[in-house]
Amino acid sequence: MRLTCPLAALALLAALTGCERASAFKPGTQVVLAKVNGVEISARDSSAAQALEKIIDRELLVQKALAAGLDRDSQVAQQIDHARRSVLAQAYLDRAAAAVARSTTEEVRAFYAENPALFGERRIYRLRELAVSVPAELVEVLRAEAARATDLDEVAAWLQARNARFTIVTLTQPAEQVPLARLPELARMKEGDIAVFPAPPGVSVVQLVQVQEAPLSEQQAAPLIEQFLVARKRMELAAAEVRRLRDGARIEYVGDVKR
Repeated sequence: MRLTCPLAALALLAALTGCERASAFKPGTQVVLAKVNGVEISARDSSAAQALEKIIDRELLVQKALAAGLDRDSQVAQQIDHARRSVLAQAYLDRAAAAVARSTTEEVRAFYAENPALFGERRIYRLRELAVSVPAELVEVLRAEAARATDLDEVAAWLQARNARFTIVTLTQPAEQVPLARLPELARMKEGDIAVFPAPPGVSVVQLVQVQEAPLSEQQAAPLIEQFLVARKRMELAAAEVRRLRDGARIEYVGDVKR
């Protein structure tokens, strides 16, 4: 199975322990860090001073909104209900996927072997990139022009002569930050090579300036792979649960709802 998202997604983002209203916790379980017009605010991480200040700002705004009766506004009430339903739906999926088994050594080893460009043959790329807005009929013409060019500035001049809109940037990206659709071709490129990649609504013209070998051993990559595989299993389990619920539900589309 091939990798379906960048390596950056392998490392699960650490959830920020945000401050919450004290009423959301049992009395005595949280340290009160501040009071805003008498409303207590607590935090699981008492060192998160910046987060606390943001929560204080939010509490002040909430109090003003409530005083103005915005919670009774039909549009606001609809948004609150939508947020509540989203939280409940996600909570159900999280609980349903909580029992996902840890990845085995064999699974990690296989995943490592199947994605050499991200691990054993990982590289860091220094690139110049033209993000171009062109109509579909000019893409092949641009591709041919890029194939003849020896420098990205030549392509930029060609575009400028045709009043095409584009931006040019220089960036350094490790393999895990490169869009996966580009990675196989980029891994084959040599310094100085130019390639054109789809980037709706236009294209991206990329010149490889410099490349640095930066492989990760299986041991180095294992923790990230394990986290990614668990996350993927949770997503697959959640998707399967949604399908199961849909199969057992009576769903009626009313009117001209497009599906």
